[in-house]
Amino acid sequence: MHGLFIHKRFVHLLVVITCLTHFIFVNTTNIFAQTSKDSTSDKYGFKTLFKNKFDASKPYATQLNPRAVSFVQEYMRKQGKELEKMKGWGKPYFDLYDAILTQYGIPKEMKYLSVIESHLKSGLISWAGAVGPWQIMPYEATRLGLSLQPRDERTDYYKSTVAAAKIMKELYAEFNDWLLVVAAYNGGAGRVRQCIRKANSRDFWDLQYFLPEETRNHVKKFIGTHYVLEGGGGWTTMTASETKIQKANTLATGTSHLSAEDLASTSIVEISGRYNSVIVSNGLMINITQFNKWNPGFDKILAEGKKYSLRLPSEKIALFEGTKNQLLNASVRQLLVGDQQWK
Repeated sequence: MHGLFIHKRFVHLLVVITCLTHFIFVNTTNIFAQTSKDSTSDKYGFKTLFKNKFDASKPYATQLNPRAVSFVQEYMRKQGKELEKMKGWGKPYFDLYDAILTQYGIPKEMKYLSVIESHLKSGLISWAGAVGPWQIMPYEATRLGLSLQPRDERTDYYKSTVAAAKIMKELYAEFNDWLLVVAAYNGGAGRVRQCIRKANSRDFWDLQYFLPEETRNHVKKFIGTHYVLEGGGGWTTMTASETKIQKANTLATGTSHLSAEDLASTSIVEISGRYNSVIVSNGLMINITQFNKWNPGFDKILAEGKKYSLRLPSEKIALFEGTKNQLLNASVRQLLVGDQQWK
């Protein structure tokens, strides 16, 4: 009888586990299904990150707000290698973040806030008492229904991401700018409100020096991380509808956007390799705006390992042929952070 009793308990436990597993699978599937839906929040909240509205047909680097460039270069020198590695080992976490953030109408790029908060470590505890991959403070955790005992749910990737999404959604509703959301997430909404009043501006670049140094650098770390992990792509900073329009209207190496004068005064050179548009245009003393007009999708296509039909002023062809190896080497040095030149 005792053995039969144990057997029945085992069967009961097995049924419970099976049902629980099914429940988790179904709900996880439903959550990840949300990734195919558009975010309810557009990407214009990143307007202060770029000089103008982001254009996926142009190189990411040339569109970055000029006031961010020097910091991004230094951040790439220090953190670029580690962040590039994170693209691989961090993918499962990023996939989970993408699904949850999309469900709450948060741009997927905001997952990089977790990178600078904790480097995706669930067990991290700050000196101030913030815990988990999103470094949530105890009072915020309690307010949002996370348990601190017996197990601290701030260390749970799913539950803490849901809580962080709710916090970010509240902050964006007030500040309407994702860089200010990053600042408020780190330094508090009250502090950001004070800085807005003092600077009489809601532009991060105007009010940054009213922020504590830690918070100011926190935002710049987010920008640097955003650049390293998004800069090689491009479409992720646009909504799905914008992406569809952009893809339909942009021919990677087409000439329909060029005038007869452009076509008559330029020539084509077939190239391959990781050339960088800024380095090439500077080396050939060509205005970067004009270079991008002649060569849409330049960085993106070469980053994919494809050949590119480089269009240059006819009088610059000889100069390019004579310096192309130096230009390629300089481009690769910039890409490969950690090269001796950057140390």
